[in-house]
Amino acid sequence: MSTRVLICDDSKIARKQLARILPTDWDVEVEFAEDGQEALDILSSSDFDILFLDLNMPVKDGYETLEALQSFEQAPAVIVVSGDVQPKAIQRVRDMGAIAFHKKPASAEELRSLLISLKLFSVDSDDLQSKVVAEQQTAAEQFTLNECLQEISNIAMGRAASVLAEMLNVFIKLPVPTVNILEVSELQMALDYSVKKDSCSAVSQGYVGSGIAFETLLIFSDSSFPDMAKLLGVTDTITRELETELLMDVSSVLVGPFMAAIGKQLNIDFSHSHPLLLGQHVKIADLINEKKATWKRTLAVEIVYEVENYQISCDLIMLFTEDSVPTLENLLSFLVEEDE
Repeated sequence: MSTRVLICDDSKIARKQLARILPTDWDVEVEFAEDGQEALDILSSSDFDILFLDLNMPVKDGYETLEALQSFEQAPAVIVVSGDVQPKAIQRVRDMGAIAFHKKPASAEELRSLLISLKLFSVDSDDLQSKVVAEQQTAAEQFTLNECLQEISNIAMGRAASVLAEMLNVFIKLPVPTVNILEVSELQMALDYSVKKDSCSAVSQGYVGSGIAFETLLIFSDSSFPDMAKLLGVTDTITRELETELLMDVSSVLVGPFMAAIGKQLNIDFSHSHPLLLGQHVKIADLINEKKATWKRTLAVEIVYEVENYQISCDLIMLFTEDSVPTLENLLSFLVEEDE
């Protein structure tokens, strides 16, 4: 009898990659869900043996899905596959019923070993087995630049959050990265929504490599500084100089691992400038005006990091130059073709 597998991930690329690396000698029937709510709807009407579950998704995320599954009379075995590698995230999903966690991106060999160790798959050379994949996921499926960039950013986001979480001994709440081509006015609106009416401080840093140039912008709500100082064990009076030091420290912890993970996935060693304090206790409009001539129309990747149970929030934004977009698109297309 076939093993019924449901793969739940908001990324088409991640769904395809995971389906592709399932053991080819496994008698398995694969279907897909784009978010936790869709997965729960499918599982409510049909029985599945295994659910591969992402964590960071819209509508209903992996944690909410695991919580809902606890009320199911017959729930599938859940294996979380996520870019969020925080130790507290891994422990949290295990406590909520997941039988295993695997970091993105997974390899065929790693996944095969995991399934064998969990006794969900065994090798039987006497059987001719096949993998049946739902029609909605085909080998000929095309992926957009935004989808590709969102998925590699999602993986990099998790690596960076893990480093910050370990440094502060906290749990970082992670969003789904947003990827858009924006005019400067649209960028200001997006940042105004994230930072709201609070003043903010920002650090920028330039990166270049293999024909791709971009700037990272890390923006902190000024209301984040007291809790940030507390978590870092700082007892001194918070001066502007101390705020700058905290800002630079957290910037290096978040941006460094993020860029290392992006570079590894793209196989590029990016060179970078020194971090620059772009503004301190300013409004978003002031930051935008400072760089308006440079940014104009840009491809932007935005990630909002929040620390659970603390008043700490920051935006990490990658702003690509217009000239970089065709090169980046070609490179990401090539990487997707290699995965097929």
